[in-house]
Amino acid sequence: MQAQAATYQSESILFSTLLQIAVIILVARLANVGLRRLGQPGAVGEILAGLLLGPSLLGHLLPNVSAHLFAKAAEIPVGIISQIGLILLMFQIGSDFDFGHLAQKQNRSAVMSIAAASIAVPLLLGGFVGWLSGPVLASRVNRITYCSFLAVAMAITAVPTLGRILRELDLTRARLGVVTITAAAINDVVGWILLAIISAAATSRLSFWVTTAQFGGIISFGLLLWWGGRPATNYLLRYQPIVDGNVSPVLMSVVLGLLFLCAACTYTLGIFAIFGGFAAGLLFHENRAFAEAWRRQVGQFVLVFFLPIFFTYSGLRTNVLGLATVQDWEWCAVVLLIACVGKIGPVYFAARHACFSHIDALSCGALMNTRGLMELIVLNVGYDLGYIPQSVFTMMVLMAIASTFMTVPLIRAIHHRGGKLIPRGIEA
Repeated sequence: MQAQAATYQSESILFSTLLQIAVIILVARLANVGLRRLGQPGAVGEILAGLLLGPSLLGHLLPNVSAHLFAKAAEIPVGIISQIGLILLMFQIGSDFDFGHLAQKQNRSAVMSIAAASIAVPLLLGGFVGWLSGPVLASRVNRITYCSFLAVAMAITAVPTLGRILRELDLTRARLGVVTITAAAINDVVGWILLAIISAAATSRLSFWVTTAQFGGIISFGLLLWWGGRPATNYLLRYQPIVDGNVSPVLMSVVLGLLFLCAACTYTLGIFAIFGGFAAGLLFHENRAFAEAWRRQVGQFVLVFFLPIFFTYSGLRTNVLGLATVQDWEWCAVVLLIACVGKIGPVYFAARHACFSHIDALSCGALMNTRGLMELIVLNVGYDLGYIPQSVFTMMVLMAIASTFMTVPLIRAIHHRGGKLIPRGIEA
């Protein structure tokens, strides 16, 4: 009897999971196509699809239908599938980028300057906003911890969303794209470390030795990939070369195992699993034949199946109807204004200092302002721990979505006014 009950429960979870995935993929594709026709990246449409399917619209208008479609039983498996898709995307981003640009000292300096500017100023401004809004919006929350979570949320840049936007703008191999994504990766690594420290402090688990061990583990992981991973990858590609533009089953199995192990390592180190996928991708970026074959054989499935689930599923957890008063919307406008100015301005000046042209510096600022749904991870941690109230959570989510929505229109306006040709692919 128990075995039958377990089998029934398993089948019930499977049914709910399949139903959710089917609805998410179809609605996300419709939104993807619609937003691309409006000049936005497809990822923006997939975020919008999640908002429409979630409590902001469907859950509000048809709560019974929403509860049936998105049963809680499937929440964990669908969430896991979305995270796997994110890891695969980051591997593809890492393998697809031409980091040869970073061989130039000028570009390396640009990366460090832009990364520092994109972190330091938004951190200070986020803390300032938190300090001002704390007595009004979070009077029952520890003020310092509340400010800390807001500061990290302001500073974060969404590497997966940014990477996908760069691909759709066909900037992945341009100097602007390479410098920006590298600076964003540094930004996020620092952001996750700060998030780990703040979370540990908030839960009274902060330890000097634990933090030191985390830094040591990250450095050791990087050195292991540099000194051991690269030679092993080169040997693997010699042993299993790309033939007729195809990745062999043996090579694909080894690569999948490697990237998931790297993701598990970075998760263990406390800087989120997606960076393991990105690091694994870097091991293959010098082999263009592999990158092109992988993109054709695996990448298309990732973009059509896995990624819409991630973007849409994340949107399902957001209720934009949570702001009920005029004061809430006023604070929301302040958060959005400070977040955008505080990110675009410092990055622009850092890029200009690094000898970027006026147009490319503005473009870099607009791209680094893409927060997307990576910020939701920071916000969810703070919300789950009780240090970010529901109203502030909603404001920050709206800020993240708005900053992502404005990226392509800003790039278009910058290149149009600058008299330069719009990068190939920006109209896709």
